[in-house]
Amino acid sequence: MQTDESRTNRPGPVTRIRVREVSGTAVRDRRDDLATEEPLEIRLLAGGESRTVAITMRTPGADFELAAGFLHGEGIIGPGDIAAIGYCTDEDLTPEERYNTVTVRLRTSTMPDISALERHFLTSSACGVCGSASLDALRDRCSPLDAGTKIEVSPEILYGLPSMLRKAQGVFGRTGGLHAAGLFTPDGTLIAAREDVGRHNAVDKLVGWSLTTDRLPLDQHVLLVSGRASYEIMQKALAAGVQIVCAVSAPSSLAVDLGRDFGMTLVGFLRDERFNIYSGTERITT
Repeated sequence: MQTDESRTNRPGPVTRIRVREVSGTAVRDRRDDLATEEPLEIRLLAGGESRTVAITMRTPGADFELAAGFLHGEGIIGPGDIAAIGYCTDEDLTPEERYNTVTVRLRTSTMPDISALERHFLTSSACGVCGSASLDALRDRCSPLDAGTKIEVSPEILYGLPSMLRKAQGVFGRTGGLHAAGLFTPDGTLIAAREDVGRHNAVDKLVGWSLTTDRLPLDQHVLLVSGRASYEIMQKALAAGVQIVCAVSAPSSLAVDLGRDFGMTLVGFLRDERFNIYSGTERITT
């Protein structure tokens, strides 16, 4: 399903523009790099039926991972369910539009039940995903983490994670306008990192990468996000089996509730060699 169109019309992660810079009494015109923000339509194809399940604003790049991670986080697909992922080849779309539409073809002969998707069609990088399912609904498809697979991480390891993630943010270094998510081992080794204008999209890209490379569940890994920890991020991490979620900023109240209800460790304000533990203190060797 991959298109053969020239990459010249394909949106990239960075957009170059001209700006006028004013500093004190000095004025100059120069070029500037911006983080690209484009819509991505995610379609499901199964049993000869095609259905749009989401439209999200994202930074182009790792689009197939984003689609796979989103569908996994919503409980729509699991490992082995994807037959193929490709950009749309509809003839009525322009080449640019085709690179903003991803079709996920499933192995099943029937379309899965997507009625539980309450976010419907449009989310944004500013507000996160709207219409989130409640904790009660989440319990219907996710179980608390297995205490028998518990990992432990020392504060010294956690202190070093933000700087390692920052070094992996190549597009942020050019634009200063992206969130990031990083996947680490308990000894502090960076396994993978993804960037996006939406913090939840960055997590979806990581989970999608893990799904398509047969690495799920991520029960032996630590997830670090560059912004705040929201319910959405905790939900995606739970579905992937992540035991420890860290954020350089604050968590939301519902994120803390989710962590405590499902046995996850949630660390916030991880920066400058300090942090707060909001749930799952037993995994941090203090």
